[in-house]
Amino acid sequence: MPVWLRGDVPGVAAPLQAVAHGLLNMLEEVEQAVNQLPRSQLWQNLGGAASAGFHLRHIAGSTSRLFTYARGEELSDKQRTALALEKTATPDVALDDLLHELREVVDSCLAELRSLQEAQLDTPRGVGRAAHPSTVRGILHHAAEHAARHSGQVVTTTKIIAS
Repeated sequence: MPVWLRGDVPGVAAPLQAVAHGLLNMLEEVEQAVNQLPRSQLWQNLGGAASAGFHLRHIAGSTSRLFTYARGEELSDKQRTALALEKTATPDVALDDLLHELREVVDSCLAELRSLQEAQLDTPRGVGRAAHPSTVRGILHHAAEHAARHSGQVVTTTKIIAS
């Protein structure tokens, strides 16, 4: 049963339930899709499309970065370094390590969602170095939507590789 049909995520404000459901659904989808993916295929690019490994790393990194902006903070040096390395295939990195990182990011994001009050959601926030205007709510909803988009790419990529 899809996450959103299982009821509310405990402790998350009503306007943020879709964000929590989206992040949890994404995690379940990618875990199922890559469950049997051999390491040799994790970083495989087909037809110029990004590898499943890239998408897993990108989901974790971009979600972490977006939640940082939602808090009104600048990216850390660690986040900037990870961003620079995101597109680099690293065959020595195991699938379990990528999934562990993704689970940690989702757990951290859920904790943040639980700490937010509805009154904070329309607080203006800047995104990126250019500080593009948004709000806490807008950034968080985009984080879930962006993660869902890339989880779909993981699912599709792994199906093509396995065929």
